[in-house]
Parts: sequence; C-alpha cells; structure tokens
Amino acid sequence: MAEYLTLDIPEDGKLATNITWFARALRTAGLPVGPGRVIDAIRAVEVAGFSHREDFYHTLQACFVSRPEHRAVFAQIFRLYWRDPRYLEHMISMLTPAIRGVQEDQKAKPAEKRAAEALLEGVDRELSQEESAEDTTQIEIDASRTMSAEERLRSLDFEQMSNAEMAEAKRMLAKLRLPIKPLRSRRAQPSSVGKLVDWRNTLRKSMRYGGEMRDFSAKNHGVRWPNLVAICDISGSMSQYSRAVLHFLHAVSNEKGAGWAQVYAFTFGTRLTNITRHLKQRDVDAALAAAGHEAQDWEGGTRIGACLHAFNRDWSRRVLGQGAVVLLITDGLDRDDPDMLSHEMRRLHLSAKRIIWLNPLLRWDEFAPKAKGIAAMLPHVDSFRSGHNIVSLEALVDALGQRDDMGEKARLMAML
Repeated sequence: MAEYLTLDIPEDGKLATNITWFARALRTAGLPVGPGRVIDAIRAVEVAGFSHREDFYHTLQACFVSRPEHRAVFAQIFRLYWRDPRYLEHMISMLTPAIRGVQEDQKAKPAEKRAAEALLEGVDRELSQEESAEDTTQIEIDASRTMSAEERLRSLDFEQMSNAEMAEAKRMLAKLRLPIKPLRSRRAQPSSVGKLVDWRNTLRKSMRYGGEMRDFSAKNHGVRWPNLVAICDISGSMSQYSRAVLHFLHAVSNEKGAGWAQVYAFTFGTRLTNITRHLKQRDVDAALAAAGHEAQDWEGGTRIGACLHAFNRDWSRRVLGQGAVVLLITDGLDRDDPDMLSHEMRRLHLSAKRIIWLNPLLRWDEFAPKAKGIAAMLPHVDSFRSGHNIVSLEALVDALGQRDDMGEKARLMAML
C-alpha cells in the first residue's frame, strides 16, 4: 500500500461532497454503488479519521467494493481522483486511442481505461454542452465510406471496449444463436416412411393371418440432441473475454428450440466451479452476479491442468454423454506440469465428441504455440479458433456446422 501514502485529502470542508462524487465515478465504472453505501462511507470516514492515510483507502474500499474483480477499478479511480493533481491529462492520454476506436497496442490497462472513462464522463458532458451553446454551425460529413458503428463494434477486441461499447456488445451477444444439427440415434423408431424393415412388428402383425406376412412395417433411425459443455477460464488475463463469453452462453442456455439437450457451464482459475444453475436465470445480470459470487477465483491465477483433472474426475461421466461438444475458453498460459496438462486434455478429448478451443491470443498475427501449456493442449483439440470479439463468436456457427473444421490447428501444429 505504499502507492497510496502520498494521499492529498481536500481541506475545503467538502469531504462528504467529494466522497459522493467519487462514488458517482465508481458507479459509472460499473461498481454497484448506491446511496446507502455513500452514507455508510461518509460515516465510516468520520469514525476512522485520517490518522493513517492508508486507513482512508481501506475504509472506502470496504464500503464500496464487494467483488474481487472490482478492486482494480477502485484502485485506479482512487489514485486518479484523490491523489494525482494532473489526472485529467493522464486520462485523456489513456483514453484517446480507445475512444476513437483505434485497435492498437494500449499501454493503459482495462481497469485504468474504465476508471478514466468514469471520471471523464462528466467532463465530456459539460464540454459538449458548452460547445453546443457557443457554436451552432452544422457541419455535414460524408460518412458513406466509413464503417458503421455496429460493424466496427463486431470486430473490436473485448479488452479494448469502453463501458458504453461493452454494454452494446452485450446486447448484440444476447441476440446470437448457436444452432446445432441433431445426431443420428442408434435406436430405430417405427415410421410410416422409414427406410428400414421393422421385422418385429412385421412378424407380430403376421400372427393375425396365421403367419402370412401381407405387409412390412418400417422403421427409421431417430435423432437426439447433444450437450454443450463450456469450460471458461476466469483468470486475470482472461477476465474481460470470459465475461463476454458468459453473456453469450447465457443467451444460448435460455434459448428455446436451440437444439442442445443441455447446456453446462464451468469456470476455472485456481479451482473448478459449476455455474450451470446460475445461467438458467432469465435475467443476465442476476445470473452473472450469482456466478461471480459462486466462483471465488475471479481474476486470480491459473491452474488448467489441476482444474481439468477435477472436471474429468467429477463431471465428465455426468455431462459428456450423448455426443457432447466442449467449448474450452482459455489462453492456455499455465505454469503447472505440461505432462499432466497433456494427459488431462487427452482424457477430455476421449470423453467428448468434439472439443473447440477459443483462444483470444489468436488475434495476434505473430502468435505461435511457444508456451508449454499451449503446446501441450493443442494436439488434443478438434478445432482451434480465436475468441476475442463478436465476429469470432459468430464464426462458431460455421465451426459447429462443419465436422472437419480445424480452425488454425493445422497451421499451428506445423510450428510445433
């Protein structure tokens, strides 16, 4: 906590007002901060006092932060709001590429951009009002050759999205559909137009005529729907992508007539968590809030091998029957034993009908399977695809419709 030892507490007698505006910035950045928490924070600061400057940070954090993934955003907004006297210049420098929609390498972390966005929102609103009052001249811009906002959003990286862009992306993800073709069942069912002869029914009918077979009964193979099993990495490097994928899975889980027999969802970081029942809730925000409360390892470390071992031991026989399709969402960056990871991936591959690996690192053209975890997992998947934006999730429909689709697996296997 040495970073917060130079805290500058305002001496204008408006501490309560400053805390209120600070809470408004937190709420804009996505933290569930209501009036009750603001009152509690003001009272807590009055009781704790300012004898130790670290206490002020921890007092506000205890009042405003209730989920682990909000700590980074709170820390950035706290630093910008209470400490840095030139935070406006820093925020503008962090947000300029992101606001313009330029997909370039960003120095600012996602938490920093969310914090800067929240604090700049009020400033931008005031500036826009002043500009509209001073200048009423209308300028016509030819946008016939520019990309539409929706089209740009579809190809924008989830990690580079602003709060408003992510909210719009979630609405677009809720409309996505992931249909699947039915599987042919081994059991045949009686049918009037079947291609197979139902000898049992034929012989049974012949008994009415003393054993004479006057007509033949027909039957045909039935169909059944497979299960969809999603295993999603929620470690620190995958946090933003995992939220988007879980929004997508919530839409698939609650879609009627989608074709899936059951949709199962698991999260893992340092441990495996089954969040299937939470995704059954109709409200997506309530569903993900319950899932986040259930999974205590959000934005933590990664133990892919150990978590896959827990899945193969406890859940594979329950959910991987009936030709299940597995969606594995992870970047593959693991520090555990690569031999154990390879063994568990092989077990998973033998139990599932098909494994599709979504890896956001594929967004880089220079990506190569140099990491030991990626090299251990790649041979045991059927399709290796990117999962960093809406377009890549839409491409899943084509991948599921083509049984021989391998994505980028063949190209990357040649590099091993």
